[in-house]
Amino acid sequence: MDVSDLKGLFGEVNTRMATAIEHVSRELGGVRTGRASVTLLDGVHVEAYGSKMPLNQIAGLSIPEPSLIVAQPFDPSQLAAIEKAIRVSDLGLNPANDGKVVRIPIPMLTDERRKELSRHVHKLAEEGRNTVRQVRRDANDRLKKFLKDHAISEDDERKGLDEVQKLTDSHVKQIDELQKKKDAELLHR
Repeated sequence: MDVSDLKGLFGEVNTRMATAIEHVSRELGGVRTGRASVTLLDGVHVEAYGSKMPLNQIAGLSIPEPSLIVAQPFDPSQLAAIEKAIRVSDLGLNPANDGKVVRIPIPMLTDERRKELSRHVHKLAEEGRNTVRQVRRDANDRLKKFLKDHAISEDDERKGLDEVQKLTDSHVKQIDELQKKKDAELLHR
């Protein structure tokens, strides 16, 4: 085994950890902060054309004002289905259609709801950190196996473990930053 094999391991670790961060970022994007954001509706799927389709594939989404999202269906016959899908999602939104578009007012959040959402943000961030730590465990186990199989030296193993820890620290810090940013949006109007 040579250095390029270890670089491949580090590349895989980095990719898997980056994927965990992307996942956390997407999940946090779906947490409502009281300000309109089209990412809020990313999880909404509409029963259309015989299957469930993401809302953004059957309607154009816009934010004409800070507390309103407008869904303009590409096919006007889908208005009722869009309205229903948003209503039954667990976002607590109350859409209304005017025959042309679906208007989705974003209500102000109560302090209690903000705290509840903040706890949810912390849970999502912790899940992301746990995923990153699991990737670290997998990589460390592989490094130990390489050492046991005499594929690398003890020095290479130590350097490898240090590199994996640096990657872990870096990715956990990114998740912490995402969590801090989302908390700031939620708790500090």
